[in-house]
Amino acid sequence: MSRPSTVTDPRDPRLADYTDLTDVELRRRREPAEGLFIAEGEKVIRRALAAGYRMRSMLLTAKWLDVMADLIEAAEAPVHLVEPALAERVTGYHVHRGALASMERKPLPGAAEVLAGARRVAVLEGLVDHTNLGAIFRSAAALGMEAVLLSPDCADPLYRRAVKTSMGAVFSVPYARLDPWPGALGVLRGAGFELLALTPGEGSVTLAEAAPHLLPKAALMLGAEGDGLTRQALAAATRRVRIPMSHNIDSLNVGAAAAIAFYAVNPG
Repeated sequence: MSRPSTVTDPRDPRLADYTDLTDVELRRRREPAEGLFIAEGEKVIRRALAAGYRMRSMLLTAKWLDVMADLIEAAEAPVHLVEPALAERVTGYHVHRGALASMERKPLPGAAEVLAGARRVAVLEGLVDHTNLGAIFRSAAALGMEAVLLSPDCADPLYRRAVKTSMGAVFSVPYARLDPWPGALGVLRGAGFELLALTPGEGSVTLAEAAPHLLPKAALMLGAEGDGLTRQALAAATRRVRIPMSHNIDSLNVGAAAAIAFYAVNPG
């Protein structure tokens, strides 16, 4: 059981995990190196704990003490109580949800491990926008995708904004990095997956024509917002598929496109 301790100095070393949360470059370097990530909001914190992540500490404002009482009672990590103004000064933004937790990362599994037993997976190339990444993980969890494979240059799924946007879905969908890229796509082919590249470009067929829901194993490949999949990734694909468009619209936001494609590829 942990008893909340009041912290009044923004330079207190106990708050080190929470400093400068809006500095994206700093946090992208620091969090993986130190083996931590930040969970924001009651639901996300609970989902992280339920997924087996170990808490390093928790940062709360007073109004969240009752809501988080059961977690505080069960916590083996320190719980820091701060005023809202101090939380904003430390983190760099207004923490309107009033609850943050520093969590320990788990070792990242290999691609073969997350593919074991899977039939429907997403493969993401060059997704650097944390909001889009979080939205894709949320759709993947909701629509039956069993794993997510990331190119080496994809954003960190455990970065705070990605975790928040996914509503904690990054904790429930297994993921791994594919390195080298795109050579490591051979792992999927070796496991029997058809590689379906989502692209509006030449040579693509509609999802309805491809009937991906009938495939024994399907890996849906999506590229970055705007640029889409690289030529190398497209060349590695088994087939190119597209979402039919109307009113001269040429493409959708990658998060929206992913949700549609995930639904189409799911055998139901």
